[in-house]
Amino acid sequence: MAKNQVVHYEIPAEQPETLSKFYSDLFGWTFQKIPVPGLEFWLCNAAEANSPGINAAVIQRQNPQQPSMNYVGVESIDAIIEKATATGATVALPKMPVPGGRAIAVVIDPQGNLFGLMEEPTQ
Repeated sequence: MAKNQVVHYEIPAEQPETLSKFYSDLFGWTFQKIPVPGLEFWLCNAAEANSPGINAAVIQRQNPQQPSMNYVGVESIDAIIEKATATGATVALPKMPVPGGRAIAVVIDPQGNLFGLMEEPTQ
């Protein structure tokens, strides 16, 4: 995973399957529904093999103001959260495991913007 670069983004939707079809028809992206408890989650393969690009997901909107979210790939979520909170950020979603052995967390920056953190499993 790229260190400290955006590696994933999520697009919230009222009807994730319908919006996934829209992006598939529009850009040729492929989607696969992934089992995530309590959340409809469609993982998107938007990047072509061996070419630049970021993969995405269309997710069930959790609230009307839910923004799209970028995830930054980091070596240690715990270290980044410690550094971020020491400089005025707050944690919106503590570190949690997700399918594939990864972990994610969500932080609110000092001016109220959300961003996600994604950590690959250690070997």
